[in-house]
Amino acid sequence: MPSTAIRQEILKNARRLVVKVGSALVTKKTDAGPSIDTAAINRLMAQVIALREQGREVVVVCSGAVAAGCSELGLSSRPTDTAELQAVAAIGQRRLMSHVHAAAKKRGHAAGQMLLTRGDFDDRVRFLNIRNCAAKLHELGAIPVLNENDTVAVEELRFGDNDLLAAMMANAVRADALILLTSADGLLDENDHVIDRVDSVVDAQQHARSSKTSWGSGGMKTKLEAARLVTEAGEVAVIAPGKKKDVLLKLMAGEKIGTVCAPASRKLDSRQRWIGLTARPAGTVTVDDGAARALRDNGKSLLASGVVEVTGRFSRGDVLLVRDGHGKELARGLTNYSAEELALIKGKRSDQFGKLLGREGYAAVIHRDNLVVLGV
Repeated sequence: MPSTAIRQEILKNARRLVVKVGSALVTKKTDAGPSIDTAAINRLMAQVIALREQGREVVVVCSGAVAAGCSELGLSSRPTDTAELQAVAAIGQRRLMSHVHAAAKKRGHAAGQMLLTRGDFDDRVRFLNIRNCAAKLHELGAIPVLNENDTVAVEELRFGDNDLLAAMMANAVRADALILLTSADGLLDENDHVIDRVDSVVDAQQHARSSKTSWGSGGMKTKLEAARLVTEAGEVAVIAPGKKKDVLLKLMAGEKIGTVCAPASRKLDSRQRWIGLTARPAGTVTVDDGAARALRDNGKSLLASGVVEVTGRFSRGDVLLVRDGHGKELARGLTNYSAEELALIKGKRSDQFGKLLGREGYAAVIHRDNLVVLGV
């Protein structure tokens, strides 16, 4: 689908959006260090509420807690010690949200804070609770405002960047579009020209540059990874200049701004998005060429006879990553077997399971109804 069609047919008609705002867009540099840019927050919330009044639901993912905390404490650089980073974020998050809420209140709305960790999205029940909370906030006329819960997050629980939090939230609420606002004009090619449309986010990674702001934790690479999670689900992602006047209103009016990442031809439902694009795999299975073809081309279940290697510690019902013989990620799905059981039956036919397991087993390691093939 051409860029113009995506902008005119999808973005103009989008009813549910997730908007991610980076630290550089809500902070400003001063001689004493970073400071919250209240004018920028006011401009952002004015646009969000204008979209709300158009009948759209908007979830905001707003970075800047660490920078805000450093400003209040008089720190001139971002902490590197985990405990100090958590403490600074605790102070800064309160300050950041007070400005966001004030900007919403003056326009007759409230702002509801949601602080999340990576583990909240791994758990199916908590994943559903996140979606339900956002829906109820919209019903109450409030704007859901998210940030990673830096005060408790440790390495294994971190998203790594709010871009990925925004992408997972977009999939949780089944947003029609993910808008990633950044300090750049969009994804740039080797000549510093904005790339208007990206059809393959994986291929577009070659254009990602490693630079990022001194207060941010992401960069273009994480924005493209976030875009991949959303476009694989069948929705649109846009990387756009956050400092452009009324950028959200202009994007949603169909104007040509930033880089549009085209959606896949299929749309995944909420459960498929959780299995294939959200929950972290507890283990990995490698399959032979025949099994890879059966999954990729024919929509079949994964059978033990096609499994050649099992890694990780997992239980029945956990999400597994399925790789082909070349190491390429092929699919994700819910396993019917634990790691120990699968190690016993890999490469075997189902009529051998009873003797190997001491009981009758499932014909499929991962049933096709619990399997999401990736890169389609």
